[in-house]
Amino acid sequence: MPNNDSERIRLDHVAIAVTNLDEALAFYQKQFNLPLIDIEVVQEQGVRVAKLDLGNTHIELLEPLSPETPVGKFIAQRGPGLHHICTSVNNICQELQNLKDAGTRLIDETPKIGAGGAQIAFVHPKATGGVLLELSQLANTEHK
Repeated sequence: MPNNDSERIRLDHVAIAVTNLDEALAFYQKQFNLPLIDIEVVQEQGVRVAKLDLGNTHIELLEPLSPETPVGKFIAQRGPGLHHICTSVNNICQELQNLKDAGTRLIDETPKIGAGGAQIAFVHPKATGGVLLELSQLANTEHK
């Protein structure tokens, strides 16, 4: 994705897959004194999510709701750890179209609903050098 506009894309969060959300949350809050933004269940993604504030970005701790969810399968294959990075975009549909036009391998060709009601879509790790990349457009923003 060429970046002609520095406001078009920014780091939104780093997501960490965990087996026990309460234990992981206690570590980050105790060791780093990170304020908790929110905890929510995102049924569509099959996760319980805790968001921790890092100032200009945040950490999301992801606990699978079952072993059959994408995060549950990730933990079964790789163990807990870095799951994905997320970039916030102004127009997710346009970004997905740009990626498709460039022949980029996508997991999601159309947005889904993620944490906080954001529109999200994932880019396949084979297209990004091995990193699962999430695109996110906040629920209360509209592209121009």
